[in-house]
Amino acid sequence: MDISLIPKIKHTTSQNFFLLAGPCAIESEEMALRIAEKVITITDNLEIPYVFKGSFKKANRSRVDSFTGIGDEKALKILKKVGKTFGVPTVTDIHEVSDAYLAAQYVDVLQIPAFLVRQTDLVVAAAKTGKVINLKKGQFMSPDSMQHAVTKVIDSGNDKVMVTDRGTMFGYQDMIVDFRGIPTLKQFATTILDVTHSLQQPNQTSGVTGGRPDMIETIARAGIAVGVDGLFLETHFDPANAKSDGANMLHLDHLENLLTNLVAIRQTIINL
Repeated sequence: MDISLIPKIKHTTSQNFFLLAGPCAIESEEMALRIAEKVITITDNLEIPYVFKGSFKKANRSRVDSFTGIGDEKALKILKKVGKTFGVPTVTDIHEVSDAYLAAQYVDVLQIPAFLVRQTDLVVAAAKTGKVINLKKGQFMSPDSMQHAVTKVIDSGNDKVMVTDRGTMFGYQDMIVDFRGIPTLKQFATTILDVTHSLQQPNQTSGVTGGRPDMIETIARAGIAVGVDGLFLETHFDPANAKSDGANMLHLDHLENLLTNLVAIRQTIINL
């Protein structure tokens, strides 16, 4: 898929990777706008095509008392405001068939979470909105098996589909990235590497997912080296107090240095 099909994306002629980044969940309008403005300043300077990411709700939580959102429509309106204010496309994940039509009224890209990517009704409903669809590879799935999820989208009349590797379960409480899968995924669709979710440490006894943010640059560098089309990462100006997935987020203050290094690697590879 040509990434230029995502409405409003900047620098579509750039040879850089593109970036999906933002907070795990929309916590407030001020928070979303603050993060978006900072990321856009960086990506504009580095000519990285950018899509703002934020979940309008978090349906997959370990504990019933975990944060799930500020209200569906309220969060979606914030996502729409981010897109309108900064002229960038936006992406959010959906969890139910009814979410597809609702979210499609506010965002440019609909994302299918990894745990739900085999749910045919959900994938088809998303595809039929006509939006760009980002399919996250299940932690339990092989790269080859993702071709069937892609086919569901295409057979539903929508060829605007991307796939994202977000790691594979390694035992009960760890994730690994098998970089051999990237070339395989690229045979089926535009391929993204989800850096921060690949560093999660799920199923902690506390019911709060852990993570290895110290490994973010390592995983991101490797992804660029093997040729991913785009990167996905979650970032926040105060990860320790983020309401969701703070344990594996990148601190916003570290984003510019990371992306600068990754652009240098990308340019080196292009010139080989």
